[in-house]
Amino acid sequence: MLLGEYQHNLDAKGRLIIPAKFRKDLGQEFILTRGLDGCIFGYPLSEWQKLEAKLTQLPLNKKDARTFVRFFYSAATEATFDKQGRINLPQTLITHAKLEKSCVLVGVSNRIEIWNAVQWQQVDQQMSENFDDISENLIDFDL
Repeated sequence: MLLGEYQHNLDAKGRLIIPAKFRKDLGQEFILTRGLDGCIFGYPLSEWQKLEAKLTQLPLNKKDARTFVRFFYSAATEATFDKQGRINLPQTLITHAKLEKSCVLVGVSNRIEIWNAVQWQQVDQQMSENFDDISENLIDFDL
C-alpha cells in the first residue's frame, strides 16, 4: 500500500528520486500518466491493469468517456528506476503538473501522485480546512 508524503527535487534533466518505500510497492516497472487536479498519477502495473479493464468498458458513444480515456492514455508512459532510484519524467507530464524544482510525492493507496510543491501546499490546506465537510458527504459510502 502506498502511503505518506515526501519532498524531492526534480533535476535539470527531468529526473526525480522516488522514495524507497514507494519503489518497493510500485515495482521495477510502472505507469505514469496525467492525474486529476493537476498532478501526475503513478500506478503499479497490477493496478494499471485493473484501471485499464474499467476504462475499456466505458461507452465509445459518450463524448466525455472518449475525452477522458484519450486524455488519460495519451500521456501515459512506462517508467523504470535508474540505479539511484530516480525516474525520468517526460516533458508532457512535467508541463501538465507544472513541476519545478521542488516536488511532493504522495502515496494514495494504490497509486502515487507527484505534485508541484506550491500547488500541493494549496491543495493540502484546502483539504485540511474542508475535511469535516468532506467526511460528512462520504457517509453514503459507509466510511
